[in-house]
Amino acid sequence: MVKGRASRGVRAASRGGGGREVTARCGLVARGVLYALIGLLALRVAFGDSGGKEADRQGALQELAGKPFGGVLVWAVGIGLVGMMLWRLSEAVFGAAGPDGGKPVKRLASAGRTVFYAAVAFSVLSFAAGGGGRSGDQQSRDLTARAMELPAGRWLVGAAGLGIAVAGVVIAVQAARRGFRKHLAMSGVSARWRKAVDFLGVSGGLARGVLFTAAGGFVVYAAVRYDPAQAKGMDDTLRSFTLTPAGPWLLIAVALGLMLFGAFSWAMARWREV
Repeated sequence: MVKGRASRGVRAASRGGGGREVTARCGLVARGVLYALIGLLALRVAFGDSGGKEADRQGALQELAGKPFGGVLVWAVGIGLVGMMLWRLSEAVFGAAGPDGGKPVKRLASAGRTVFYAAVAFSVLSFAAGGGGRSGDQQSRDLTARAMELPAGRWLVGAAGLGIAVAGVVIAVQAARRGFRKHLAMSGVSARWRKAVDFLGVSGGLARGVLFTAAGGFVVYAAVRYDPAQAKGMDDTLRSFTLTPAGPWLLIAVALGLMLFGAFSWAMARWREV
């Protein structure tokens, strides 16, 4: 019994500790900056004025670096994403906030997010340190090509693409159902602000879900064709929306949605229960 109480005490301390809250909120702010800039670049692509920058993380960092004190801002985003990684790691180890935060499936999901944000943070910090880096499209093709060289690599690539596509569908469905509400502490917030956050969460989540689903679909297609060149990064995936019957209007809608998701991330940084 003593051991169980001690375990609950450690878990409670990890959830309510100031360090965890700071890392989570800084991470959400950094994520919001990246999505807002990617959405802005995608909007420029839709209107044929991207300035030579790709609508992906690399392009967003280039855009940010070109601003006054841009180098400092890029470092700040990278450090914020390290905070996001540490927050998700603490959830994987101690459990997330909420009554079911300690369930194995929740911890496994947090572990996956830890790996994802570790890779993103490394990429951003490498850029900040002058590493430059390849575009997301090239990285996606190279990674797909290397994976296909492994035993059963074609099946691994197909499974990975399917996983990304399914994750996109889940993101969109959860956004449409306003599943994010259970993570927000807005009991004393006015109805106007609640509606605004709902709008940001739904529209931003739907756009993010569409992007993930399309990107995953291209990876699956690359596996079916056994052609790594068919895999697309974020920029190529966004540009592919202009080839649909909706023309540039679908890209405009998704781009605006990604910008709204950036704003939603900032709202989460303010009201997210961590």
